[in-house]
This record gives sequence, C-alpha cells and structure tokens, in this order.
Amino acid sequence: MNWRAQAVSTFLLGLVRLLTGAQARWYGCPPKAEQRIYFANHQSHADLVLIWAALPQELRSITRPIAARDYWTASKFKRWITTEVFNAVYVEREKKGDEDPLQPLVDALESGDSLILFPEGTRGHAEDPQAFKSGIYNLARRFPQVVLVPAWIHNVQRVMPKGEVIPVPVLCSVTFGEPMALGADEARADFLNRARAAVMALREV
Repeated sequence: MNWRAQAVSTFLLGLVRLLTGAQARWYGCPPKAEQRIYFANHQSHADLVLIWAALPQELRSITRPIAARDYWTASKFKRWITTEVFNAVYVEREKKGDEDPLQPLVDALESGDSLILFPEGTRGHAEDPQAFKSGIYNLARRFPQVVLVPAWIHNVQRVMPKGEVIPVPVLCSVTFGEPMALGADEARADFLNRARAAVMALREV
C-alpha cells in the first residue's frame, strides 16, 4: 500500500469508527489469522466498509471484501479506494457470456486471501436477509479448508438512510459467529438455508 492509500486508510478507519463505533463482537470465534470467508447480511453500501473497519489490523491486511464492479468502479475515486485501500475483489452482478462470476473469488482464495462476501448478492431492504445465492455453497465445496464465519451487521443502514448524502452518527457493530462447514452430503438448498439461519441467529446475540 502506497503512502496515499495508507493515509486514506487511516483517515477512513478513524471516520468510520467516529460515526459508527465499528465494534467487533467475537461471539463464536476469536479473531485469528487463518484463511476465512466472512459472510454477512447486506443492507447498505457501507457494509463493506464497516466489516473492514471492525476487523483488527492483522486480519484486515489479509482479508479482501467483495465489491460489485458496476457500482464500485463507477468513478475514478471509487475504483481507486476499493483497489488501493480495500484491495477488493470485483465481481459482476450479471453473468456475461461463458464467464464464471466466481472466478475472481476462486483466484483470491487460491492465493491464500480471506474474503468478505454478502451471499444475498444485492442489498435487501427488509429486516430479514434475502435468500442466499449459491456462490458461497460453490466456494465451500471447492475450498473445504477455508473457515466459514457468519456475521451480523447491526444498524449500518441507519448510518446512511436511503436518499441521504450525509452520514448520521449511529452506534453499529459486527457480531462474528461460530464457524460452520459444508456437510459431506449436504444439499445446496439445505446449506444455504443453514448459512442464512446462522447469520440471522446473531441478530439476537
């Protein structure tokens, strides 16, 4: 990370923690420098930033958030910050031709990176998460050694209400739950339902 990216990273970290608290609650597992996939509910573009800020530095440096290419590369600044500060993995929200939309994630995991992903695929507006898409199931099958850690993001949608341009200071937190794994013969639908339930269960912790 160059000095400009480091300066922006430090500034953003301070700003996010000032506005939200960015509290990490390690309920089901300790923060540990092992290869993980953190998967969480998704209600705001700020979700990516909040989880990034909630992780301790030693985990933040080895963990890459997943970012929708169409949104996060819409301007030079967004592209720069997601590339240089967050070291994000860009994904296409719409499949193009024969391209595998999971390939960037596969490449990152094969390189030893940890990931932050949102299995709903798009932001939801209801209290409960939308049904999880199959990407996390496919990654769990291909990379059984990677630890799957559910997370629940509290209150982040209130920081930037829809239609507003100025963030509102609201205490937020990210609760990290007990790791889970894909069962040997577990069906796709069963696993996705179980993963969604694991995220939702953290709402009451």
